[in-house]
Amino acid sequence: MYRVAITGLGVICALGKNAKDFWAALEQGSVGIAPITAVDRSNLRFQNGAEVRDYNPLDYFEPRNADLMDRFAQFAVVAAKQAVNDAGLELTPELCSSAAVITGACVGGQSSEDQGFYDIYRANRNRVHPMTIPKTMANAGASLICMELGITGAAFTISTACSSAAHAVGLGYSMVASGAAPVALVGGSEAPFSLGLLKAWEALRVVSPGICRPFSKDRNGMILGEGGAMLVLETMDSAKARGIHIYGEVVGFGMSSDACHITHPSSDGAAAAMQRALSNAGIAPEQIGYINAHGTGTEVNDSTETAAIHKVFGPHADKLAVSSTKSMHGHTLGAAGALEAAAAVLALHHGVLPPTANYTTPDPNCDLDVIPNTARKAQVDCCLSNSFAFGGLNAALVFKRA
Repeated sequence: MYRVAITGLGVICALGKNAKDFWAALEQGSVGIAPITAVDRSNLRFQNGAEVRDYNPLDYFEPRNADLMDRFAQFAVVAAKQAVNDAGLELTPELCSSAAVITGACVGGQSSEDQGFYDIYRANRNRVHPMTIPKTMANAGASLICMELGITGAAFTISTACSSAAHAVGLGYSMVASGAAPVALVGGSEAPFSLGLLKAWEALRVVSPGICRPFSKDRNGMILGEGGAMLVLETMDSAKARGIHIYGEVVGFGMSSDACHITHPSSDGAAAAMQRALSNAGIAPEQIGYINAHGTGTEVNDSTETAAIHKVFGPHADKLAVSSTKSMHGHTLGAAGALEAAAAVLALHHGVLPPTANYTTPDPNCDLDVIPNTARKAQVDCCLSNSFAFGGLNAALVFKRA
């Protein structure tokens, strides 16, 4: 098995349009949550979201190409190009034929789908945009990344709700570690701000009417976000031979299924994913110094994740630093695992742990060190990033400082 290095990062989300700005916002505890601008909010119970502000597709794509791509797929391509450039990869014919592209997406081209429904049912038009199907398909991000970069190796999309991108990162790690691919471009993207989908989330009554306060006693729900993040994974030997900067190392990946409830999480399932990730990494629980939590800000999720952390780490849970960056960039659904993987890796790389923003009141059911409101300087050797999805599909990733 090969060691797997992270050599490139690309990010676009409410906190910034590149990895540098993303990290600066996390370090400052900046919150990218504001009133939603993408749709008319007058008929919504919640008003806020974490949108990519001032995003103009024409800054990244030719007009004709932009019209053929849903917003979520654009985010995937933007992040992928950034990551490849950051890694200094030379996309030779040989590399392009063997590299892998794995993306995660939960809802795919929701805005394009919504527009089609509006055209048919409200505007009484007899036809929709001729590219509606390829714009809405969840694998559009992976396909367009391959077309833009000329990659002809293994490429696919994983859709496991809010664990999608974490599964994508984990499977890319497995492919590089096993020698199935020399390089894997992995991550996810999402753009959920269409009225139909927002009304569907409204019906679940899990979205906060104000702000996201993970682990705080007065938390009252999640805040939806959008964006994308992609990581370049390659063998450690290759990264060192190229003399490129190394952000960190992927050392473990664990998965589980709750087999319990379609929306209510299970602490046993979450614990199993974390335990399997630690076992895969070959490290003891005491070697983890930081957890980037799933931390959605809902009453049930945060207390359940806390219970799972106590099950896995025992007394060491009291010494662990834990934070939820969703408090700043929102819950980006299928992209969440990639954004949070990037946040976790950057935390190790810079020796600074991002905070849980908007925190006000300790909750006895969330008795963890949640790094409230202010980032913390700390040299941590290993960290864990959790992603737990509706349907009970869980993923956990272990990263090590380079």
